[in-house]
Amino acid sequence: MIHFVGVRGPTWIIFETGYGSLRDRAGVLATQFRTQKLKNIFIEVHNMDEDDLLGMATGFELSMYNYLQVFKNETTYQLGITLSFVDQAARLKQGADFIELAQKNAAAVQIARHMVNLPPNIIHPESIEKTIIKDLDFSKNTQIEVWDTARCKKEGLNLLVAVGQGAPHTARLIHLKYRPSGGTKKKTVKPIAFVGKGITFDTGGLDIKPSGAMRLMKKDMGGAAAVLGLAYWVDQTEFEKPCDFYLALAENSVDANAMRPSDVYKSHAGHLVEIDNTDAEGRLVLADAMSVAATAKESPSAIIDVATLTGAIKVALGAEVAGLFSNNDELADSLFEAGDMAFEPNWRMPLVQKYWSSLNSNFADFKNSGEGFGGAITAALFLEKFCHGIPWAHLDIYAWTDRADGALSSAGGNGQPVQTLIAYLENLK
Repeated sequence: MIHFVGVRGPTWIIFETGYGSLRDRAGVLATQFRTQKLKNIFIEVHNMDEDDLLGMATGFELSMYNYLQVFKNETTYQLGITLSFVDQAARLKQGADFIELAQKNAAAVQIARHMVNLPPNIIHPESIEKTIIKDLDFSKNTQIEVWDTARCKKEGLNLLVAVGQGAPHTARLIHLKYRPSGGTKKKTVKPIAFVGKGITFDTGGLDIKPSGAMRLMKKDMGGAAAVLGLAYWVDQTEFEKPCDFYLALAENSVDANAMRPSDVYKSHAGHLVEIDNTDAEGRLVLADAMSVAATAKESPSAIIDVATLTGAIKVALGAEVAGLFSNNDELADSLFEAGDMAFEPNWRMPLVQKYWSSLNSNFADFKNSGEGFGGAITAALFLEKFCHGIPWAHLDIYAWTDRADGALSSAGGNGQPVQTLIAYLENLK
């Protein structure tokens, strides 16, 4: 139970427990505090465990984000909080720890939200590279490697290059390699690879989208934004296991050089892929990035890709539930449990192999899209071809909220599924 007393205004008592519930309730209250222009509040804490405390503090932190204030470099709303633990003297020692962790959790989500919210004339493959290198202050535990278009061509990432070849800011692959410091034993642990779809704007290419469908396509890099936010969390918390993060970045634009339906490209994995629809570009950039991750010198124990991949999954599950596809039951169960813990739900969908026939091609090994229903499934089946048999999971997300919701005090990028992936990693300890 928490007892809130404002400097002015009413008093609240909250009885709900659980990380997600307290996170969202605390965020809603902080929005009310802002409306009432409160500067300081006193919180009296009764019988809360560490997850409850972390959820409450994370909710306060998340609710402080205001896109325009950050974009215009203005001072954001600040709220002073005083904690008093009733009959829990031990919590006083832990107070700084859970607050610091809440700040790092929220920062990871805010990075993903802000990257998605930025306008596409500012956020593009080149500016993302500059942001990572100059602004995010990664530690020495994280090595950053950038493959520009020339390097991508040399390495055989022809699908990624093709998607971005019609845009002024060309495609690139960014690899953030995190290795925890100290101990030879840790070096024997296989890394986990996370791959994010980073289409900074999606016109649909020559198969151009109608204007209504194009309106929010700055959010088509939500997967890469989430993976970047997670990478920042792993680095800042000094996570104890090795991780690799791959951002497949391109802008799907319309130009004389843009890829065309019927074009055929050889992927990094060696498959010949016919372009059936230029608006099925996300799976192309992910395919090459996943193949790079799977064949890296330090082979990963698992590959998890995150992407705003299909509208079909939103039709099936709505905007708030991610579609989960996997070739490994243990991995799928772990991600489902993590989403449940983070109040960021996902639902496992079937990989119906019979649907693969819709991707058959007379002129290549297969096409990048098919006709008919089950679009989210066929997209996942396409990606499965590029994991090289490694345990793999695919999260098909929306990455956006159309309204203020819980701890998110404004519409826009929602940071999905950063908190799920944090919970997944924490459960591995």
